[in-house]
Amino acid sequence: MRASAEPFLSLRGVSKTYRTGGRETVAVSDASFDLGDGEFLALVGPSGCGKSTLLKILAGLHPHDGGELRIGHAGFDPGRDIGVAFQAPLLLKWRRVLDNVMLPAEILGLPTKAARERARDLLALVGLEGNEDKYPYELSGGMQQRVSLARALVHDPKLVLLDEPFGALDALTRERMNLEIRRIWASSGKTVVLVTHGVQEAVFCATQVAVLTAGPARMADHFAVDLPEPRELAIRNTPEFGALARRVYDRLGIA
Repeated sequence: MRASAEPFLSLRGVSKTYRTGGRETVAVSDASFDLGDGEFLALVGPSGCGKSTLLKILAGLHPHDGGELRIGHAGFDPGRDIGVAFQAPLLLKWRRVLDNVMLPAEILGLPTKAARERARDLLALVGLEGNEDKYPYELSGGMQQRVSLARALVHDPKLVLLDEPFGALDALTRERMNLEIRRIWASSGKTVVLVTHGVQEAVFCATQVAVLTAGPARMADHFAVDLPEPRELAIRNTPEFGALARRVYDRLGIA
């Protein structure tokens, strides 16, 4: 685990309630955890438990209405220092791959030449070198998701938020993407939060796992994943991996 003098991300009793038509729906209740600089946290829980709502709170897309939330160290700028990738790649179909990756840099007004060089480097990092001039429809689902990851990283954010980015992929592609995101994390040193309902995906990808109950999301567990690095898919067959996965299943009430 990568040590940090103080947490990069800290939640204390964070909650979120939606109010529509005189009705109240509690989406997140009493979420509390710390995440160090350069750590990889997986938020795992059943569908509809509030995982994505919590991620959107971290992204600044939804305000929280209870508790305390602190992100980053001195000089942290949420508009500049957060990158987000969603389950759907959300690529602009009329823009080529390189131009899709460039979009955050353009919005932030970053120097074009340096941003294009970084975009090309990131496409190479995610295994898409040579595809810069293709349109999204020319790529497979897994390749489109890789473009989305490169786009989330192009402005060099300190925090990367991933909202079930592999949920729509087939099983084999999803496994390849698990390896890919771990490789990107290891080479970039970013702080990453991944939302998933996949228990094995959570344990394989993360250095920490937070288990959320069925909605409203409450913290059922939060633990370090102390497995050897670098990780290969074969680690899932080890007793150590199995014990951590069973811990998550137990917290979720799955026998």
